[in-house]
Amino acid sequence: MKPTKVLIIGSGPIVIGQAAEFDYAGTQACKAMREEGVTSILVNSNPATIMTDEGIADIVYIEPLTVEMLTRIIERERPDGLLPTLGGQTGLNLAVELADAGVLDKYKVRVLGTPIQTIRDAEDRELFKQLLISIGEPAPPSATVTNLEEARKITRKIGLPVIVRPSFTLGGTGGGMANTWEEMEAIVTNGLTVSPTHQILVEQSVAGWKEIEYEVMRDAVDNCITVCNMENIDPMGVHTGDSIVVAPSQTLTNKEYQMLRTASLKIIRALGVEGGCNVQFALDPKSERYYVIEVNPRVSRSSALASKATGYPIARVSSKIAVGKRLDEIPNAVTGKTMASFEPTLDYVVVKIPRWPFDKFASGDRIIGTQMKATGEVMAIDRTFEATLQKAVRSLEFGNRSLLWEDHNWALGADIKSYPLEPSDLRLWAIMAALRRGINAKEITKHTNIDLWFISKMQNIVAMEKQLLSQSLTPDLLRQAKRLGFSDEQIGTLADRLTEQVRQQRHSWNIRPVYKMVDTCAAEFNAATPYFYSTYEKENEAVLIKEKKAVVIGSGPIRIAQGIEFDYSSVHSAWALQEAGYQSIMVNSNPETVSTDFDTSSRLYFEALDEESLRDILENEGDHTDSNDPINAPPSIVQFGGQTAINLSQPLSRAGIPLLGSSADTIDLASDRGRFESLLSHLDIPQPPGAAVTTIDEALNIAKLIGYPVLVRPSYVLGGRAMEIVYDATELIRYMSLAMELDTKHPVLIDKYLEGKECEVDAVSDGETVFIPGIMEHIERAGVHSGDSAAVYPEVNLTEAEVKTIVDYTIRIGLGIKNKGLMNIQFDIMRGDSSDESGQVYVLEMNPRASRTIPFISKVTGIPMVKIATKVMLGHSLKEQGYPMGLYKKQKLFAVKAPVFSMSKLLGVDTYLGPEMKSTGEVMGIDHTFDAALTKALRAAGLMLPTKGAILLSIADRDKPEALPIIRRFASIGCKLYATEGTATMITAAKLPVTVITKKLEEGHPNVIDIISDGTVDGVINTITGGSIPFRDGFYIRRAAVEKRIPCYTSLDTARAVAEALINGDQTYTAKPLPDYREKEPA
Repeated sequence: MKPTKVLIIGSGPIVIGQAAEFDYAGTQACKAMREEGVTSILVNSNPATIMTDEGIADIVYIEPLTVEMLTRIIERERPDGLLPTLGGQTGLNLAVELADAGVLDKYKVRVLGTPIQTIRDAEDRELFKQLLISIGEPAPPSATVTNLEEARKITRKIGLPVIVRPSFTLGGTGGGMANTWEEMEAIVTNGLTVSPTHQILVEQSVAGWKEIEYEVMRDAVDNCITVCNMENIDPMGVHTGDSIVVAPSQTLTNKEYQMLRTASLKIIRALGVEGGCNVQFALDPKSERYYVIEVNPRVSRSSALASKATGYPIARVSSKIAVGKRLDEIPNAVTGKTMASFEPTLDYVVVKIPRWPFDKFASGDRIIGTQMKATGEVMAIDRTFEATLQKAVRSLEFGNRSLLWEDHNWALGADIKSYPLEPSDLRLWAIMAALRRGINAKEITKHTNIDLWFISKMQNIVAMEKQLLSQSLTPDLLRQAKRLGFSDEQIGTLADRLTEQVRQQRHSWNIRPVYKMVDTCAAEFNAATPYFYSTYEKENEAVLIKEKKAVVIGSGPIRIAQGIEFDYSSVHSAWALQEAGYQSIMVNSNPETVSTDFDTSSRLYFEALDEESLRDILENEGDHTDSNDPINAPPSIVQFGGQTAINLSQPLSRAGIPLLGSSADTIDLASDRGRFESLLSHLDIPQPPGAAVTTIDEALNIAKLIGYPVLVRPSYVLGGRAMEIVYDATELIRYMSLAMELDTKHPVLIDKYLEGKECEVDAVSDGETVFIPGIMEHIERAGVHSGDSAAVYPEVNLTEAEVKTIVDYTIRIGLGIKNKGLMNIQFDIMRGDSSDESGQVYVLEMNPRASRTIPFISKVTGIPMVKIATKVMLGHSLKEQGYPMGLYKKQKLFAVKAPVFSMSKLLGVDTYLGPEMKSTGEVMGIDHTFDAALTKALRAAGLMLPTKGAILLSIADRDKPEALPIIRRFASIGCKLYATEGTATMITAAKLPVTVITKKLEEGHPNVIDIISDGTVDGVINTITGGSIPFRDGFYIRRAAVEKRIPCYTSLDTARAVAEALINGDQTYTAKPLPDYREKEPA
């Protein structure tokens, strides 16, 4: 029976292992419900998503994803169906918890798609193993255990190495491969802690076997199809989210392909999954033996990749199956001709490469294993494996790193052991370096277990490099190089020419890319979807669009500092263009996102976001009939794709391509330190004293002049990359030496570090009017990156005069810089000793683009910022759109944005908050009082302490006076205090009860690590001593807290906010749809 009202659980904040693919899946599901006439209720805590837009689901709740909150929503909305399979592991776990708590039975809510028992069968390691045995499918020798002693017993029986897999977790959390007894004990202990059921599987390692995935679909009447099969280039032992993946598989025999396909369909039938399901196999390369490794009975990261690789909308079809449709009743919206029961066919190659965060976390452990570390991924499509691989590498946006890159620290010798060929984020480049130096392909295969077919293809790339180095460039050689995916820049490097000369030469020989369509059926039917990839062949399928059009440049892979927020802005811009009567053309390389969905824009190019790709696409879209303008390209929008798109503004402008919105000069004026400083001086707006420097001597002189501490950072960067607070000359010399080594050709900026209150505004301007929807006040003081700081709307602690000044400066800058579109400005307010008086307002920085707070401010105020900005770019003034100069009226609500971190996945990375961004995602708490909104945000972010919990305190000397009142507040509500020696002395002197715990790890037990690891304490407050190399004791405390998954506060401002939330937290908070907060007073 078809349900009438369905609750869809979102996946919450972006964390490693659970990224934007669930925004894409949830958005598809909501659209599918609407098409089927079913009312959708969406619950998610992440405001930076398209799925939480009011136009996507019928009823939207942005609330913490807890059983208690979901129960209240179910009680209020009375849905008759629950769709748990589109919210990743979070959605599945919550569905099981709701069932266990009796909530689903009480309110007669039916689980759609995948039944609760199926979720248990697939997620509970023991039940899954029994199911495989019952249907005769092979699983590796293993046992499910619930304590360390049992794990030791089974390891003795199976023999090392073993793989540890915790139940009900995502991204391989808490798991790993153990080669020694010490490793086994450490991984098992951690795995038992992180599994919600405290259950792990210890299984025989099949490291080195091939890893193969099948994406399969089934409906209620048992129709089953295979959507796609994918081969991991990295063998077993590396998490599939951290593997380079190719679709369709390239090295399987037909017999192996059919054998695993049959097994996949048998498993989905035995589980009774209705909808999409992902099955992972280990295949022995030396025989036809295989094992079933795991099944995801839900839409997963691989589903998003399979959907984009084939053009088959898995999430949409799964949602329709969940409400009772059969596969042969669902039209494939991509072809418009076939039904969803028609298996896709690929006449191209797809490669996915993960995007790791080690460019940001140089101290992180780069070795990759069974626990995922990548924050995002890119996908490329072409006709040959070589070209697809090179295109995917270009899409990663690691500076200009092509496959030619080699690390100057590698000892590149004749011995294969001198190459870092163990699994890491750099292994691909190490293989290329080895091949260049004559290391035999078979030897590399033996060393890495990567199939010889893939190594041979990489050998073809190296052979072409040698040709380009040794032969003169001819039309034939250039065409061959382009067919193998070489960029103009690579060809220029090898053939000793400038990149632009290669491009001109290409054009003179008429060597240009053509664009082919992704149509799911290898051109067997005419497809309805304009979804393209480039290749160097003859026939161009992306024919000219005659109507008015504009190109939206997307934001590429999800990484720290450039997340899903920018995809949100890109999608809204595409929609606004369509609403204004324009054809919107999207360019992006990220398979996880809504922007690369088949129906988001009028036309989609799945391409790398670099100058060559964009110019080729824009030339293809150009109307070449105007002799005065040979390119005549449509205009591009660079404001919504984060720093990726902004960085393209200058090269595109130089190439004569028009930009919509702010000009390339305006963008440069905001990004160039010297020019922006001059503008602020001219506008009489104060900024922290500082300068741009290019040598160590200049840096030392400036720092001496303005006084330490100073804030140092490179210009033209994103997310506070390589930003530090420096306290003395020794540290400054170290920082500058590293910066010189990087040679970014941009100066280093040095500013006086002002430890004031930080605020920010997002504004839209049209050159005559500047409109500000609201001011966001940061909870942490200046010095913590804005992306890592909790922020509240509306401001709660600013004086009227400070608000007036912020609005005045925003208007002056918007008009002075001639900004057209969005801008974000960050302010620092320095107050005197009396905090009641208005302080001096300084401008810290201005970004001439959409910022990461655009989704947050748009949702809490109801002002569609991206839509307004896009219309401004098309020539509709703010006045025409009905938006006045200045600050919009305050809403009668409070909203708090809190950061979410994925530090437990990144070993060796310090977690203290500073000027360099570290968070991967965000959540929002919204309510009618500040305390209620704050409590919700802290709960949703996993930063809340239990009432009357225990806290470990280790406070730096200079922070002790400020910390004491906060410690008193925790003590007043019954929190048990533990502290390191110096901090305990202060607490005792204040006549508060405290237990002293040593931080000297070598001086007996219990020490600070012991009381964190054994669960004695529920949270840690640890502030760092000045200097960029924090005490190792502090580092061990912070890492122990992260690995135990308890909150660790390194900013006293966060700790103070938590104390306030606990004190006022017993008040009731509300649960209601997002628009109700804006429109209605509290009842």
